[in-house]
Amino acid sequence: MTEASATRKYLTVRQASFIGVGAMVGAGIFALLGAAGEVAGAAVWVSFLIAGAIAGLQGYSFARLGARYPSGAGLFEYLARGFGDGHLTGVTAWLTYVANSVVTAMVAVSFGTYASAAFADRDQTWATIFAALVLIVMAGVNIVGSQLVAKAQTVIVYVVLTILVLFAFVTLFTIDPSLLAPSGYPPLGDIVASVALTFFAFLGFGIITFTAKDLREPARELPRAMYLALGIATVIYVAIALGVFGTLPVDEVISSGGTALAVAAQPTLGDFGYVLMIVTALFATAGATNAGLYPAVGLCDQLAATGQMPPLMSHRVGGKASVGLLAAAALSLILATGFDLTAIASIGSAVALLVFMMATAAHLRVRHETGASLTLLILAVLTCGIALVAFLISTIINDPGSVIAMLVIVLIGVIADLSWKRVRARRHRAEPPAPARPTTDPPNLDPGGAAPSGP
Repeated sequence: MTEASATRKYLTVRQASFIGVGAMVGAGIFALLGAAGEVAGAAVWVSFLIAGAIAGLQGYSFARLGARYPSGAGLFEYLARGFGDGHLTGVTAWLTYVANSVVTAMVAVSFGTYASAAFADRDQTWATIFAALVLIVMAGVNIVGSQLVAKAQTVIVYVVLTILVLFAFVTLFTIDPSLLAPSGYPPLGDIVASVALTFFAFLGFGIITFTAKDLREPARELPRAMYLALGIATVIYVAIALGVFGTLPVDEVISSGGTALAVAAQPTLGDFGYVLMIVTALFATAGATNAGLYPAVGLCDQLAATGQMPPLMSHRVGGKASVGLLAAAALSLILATGFDLTAIASIGSAVALLVFMMATAAHLRVRHETGASLTLLILAVLTCGIALVAFLISTIINDPGSVIAMLVIVLIGVIADLSWKRVRARRHRAEPPAPARPTTDPPNLDPGGAAPSGP
């Protein structure tokens, strides 16, 4: 063991899983209950359960891949292993980089909504300012390094989980069963279509794959962190969804928008409950923003090293701040101040479904190296595909603009990959040939073994 590795500080399984839990809980419960209720009605808890099962199948795939190929590039290492370093992997890399910025932006918008409700009487201008501030602060935390990210997430997750468990315990004992009656549920097709939206709440588990570079024994610890995070998130989501939709009518949850959870706390806990959930939401969404920016450094470093991204993306400004991280934060900042929250959620979730499905499809090509179950991998691909298709059909009918936006994101990924690789090829052709290596061979000898005579 080298001196550097002996003194290096590694993340624990708990810290790695909490980076994922922090990303998931902040992105899901506080941001999406109202939006999901518009599609799935009081059956949102069923939608969360289905989304959790899909995430669990993907988590199984990623845990197996991570145990075999631990890398700071996370799921892109898995894509490269399955499909090579060609255009498919490159396009997916750019897609995920953009989609992760979309997800981070959406969570920052949710933070801004709660902060303006607490401090500025729901003023939209202040909501935008708060969203921008949380992105700037959390970019600073990530610049300092992974240890500060992990410590911040640990504090945030403990606070959030403690309060959410209290909320779930109280509301589940006071729910009105008639509000959750299956007779009031929408058609099954609508519930399945809503899965692409509720799946957004589980996107944080993908971030766990990027912690491999910071774990002491990633082959053993990464799967544990993955399963722990998914288990915690699924239980919390289902319990909270039952508590909220068992307390408030669907219309009231929808009209409450991003503050639905705080409104649902009022009937049971009064104004104290409302304030408590606002504070919890601020912690959770700040943590999700923090975790959402975390993959940018490892992703850009690894992909720049393999030629999938320009070397500039791994450059450090002032020797510390990754250009890839700064660019991701800037893109999130632009999105957070210029897009509708629900549209951001649906677009980011749909792109993530596509990327996760491709990563597991890549796993099928290297299954002999990971020892993963063929049945589970096929189920992972199929369930992701079904949720994506159901989402696209529903969105084409109800919100064609979101489908167009998703296609634009895919097009951006294709153009970015083709443009960079064209530049890379041109640079390679322009480079002078490498100088001949100096020889260390002895002077030529004639057939008789004598050195050639001088002039």
